[in-house]
Parts: sequence; structure tokens; C-alpha cells
Amino acid sequence: MRADKKLILATLSLLLAGSALASTDPAMDAKVAELQAGWAHVKYEVKGEDAQLSGMEALAGQAKTVTAAYPGKAEPLIWEAIILSSEAGIKGGMGALSLVKEAKAKLETAEQIDPTALDGSVHTSLGSLYYQVPGFPIGFGSDKKAKVYLEKALALNPDGIDPNYFYGDFLFRQGEYAKARDVLNHALAAAPRPGREIADAGRREEINAVLAQVETKVARR
Repeated sequence: MRADKKLILATLSLLLAGSALASTDPAMDAKVAELQAGWAHVKYEVKGEDAQLSGMEALAGQAKTVTAAYPGKAEPLIWEAIILSSEAGIKGGMGALSLVKEAKAKLETAEQIDPTALDGSVHTSLGSLYYQVPGFPIGFGSDKKAKVYLEKALALNPDGIDPNYFYGDFLFRQGEYAKARDVLNHALAAAPRPGREIADAGRREEINAVLAQVETKVARR
């Protein structure tokens, strides 16, 4: 696998699975829930890169339609960004960078609308993009900005599986192994999310994979 693809593949490994729906628009919530379920299915159940890419591309089109139907709403924008980022992770290369830049722009718009939507998922998503996308001159990555956003996400959702996973993964990449282990174990202790069983199971596998790397690093010290 090419190095540039490896750098982006983790982007919403995003990425990021979003949080509980809690808007005042049940019809929109139902559409966003469909995007959540579709993302989890393609991300964790569909096998093979070609099939996953086709699935994410179809979901991206669906998400664009939902966003257009609910202008000025943060939740569809967040999920469109998550899906675009996941599509980028599968695709790799310069085409992937254009997708994550588009995702970043949508997340920034969502942040302006409602930074607390979906339990602060916009912060989790932006934070994960900033630490997983290459920095200048290739991309916009920034560990400093990642830390700020990930800590904002935890402030809004301190016990959530996603903000703890991404912050723990970030700490691991920063070499802060003891702290990463604590945060990742806290992620494993997160309460199950009703209707998100597939996403939760997939995320827990990812958490355990990072924890195994943490333990290897600690043992070598």
C-alpha cells in the first residue's frame, strides 16, 4: 500500500462514528440515522476495497441529498463529512486529499451552525482529520489543532466511545503511552449506543488494536 494512502486511510477509520441523535426534527433524525447505519455497514461489514469504495460513494451521494434537504442544519453536514472522509481513506492518493478538504470545509460550516450537535462530533471529526491528514505542503494536518479539537470533543462528551478512541489514538501517536492506555480503556468502558451495535463493535476492535500497540511500546521501555 502506498505511503500516502496509509496516511489517509485512518481518516475516519473516521472517522468517526457520530453520536446519539437528539435534534428537534424527527424526519431529519431518521435520515441521518440511515446514513449512520449505512456507514457502519460499509465500514465494518462490506469486504474488499472496491466494494467499500462503491458503497461509500453511494452513501456520499445520499448524504449530499440529505444535506441539501436540510440547509442550515449541522447534523447532515457532519455525516456527509464523515462519509467523504471514509471514502478518502479507501481511495488514497491526491483524490483522497481533495475529499478530506471538502469534508473539513463541511465540518467547519457545521461547527459555525452548532458545535454541540451530535454530542460535539464535529470536534471529534475535525480533530481526527487534523492528526491523520498529512501536514503542509501536502495537506492541512496539524497536531496542535488536533489536540485542541479532541479536547473540546471530550469536554462535551467525556464518556463517549469515539472521542476517547480518537484522543487515545492521538496520544499513542504522540508517544504518550501511559495516558493513551488510560483514555483507550475509558473508551472501552463506554455505554453501548442503542441502534449502533455494528459501529460499537467495530470501534471496540479498533480500540483493542491500538491498545495492543500501546502495550508493546510500554513493554519495550
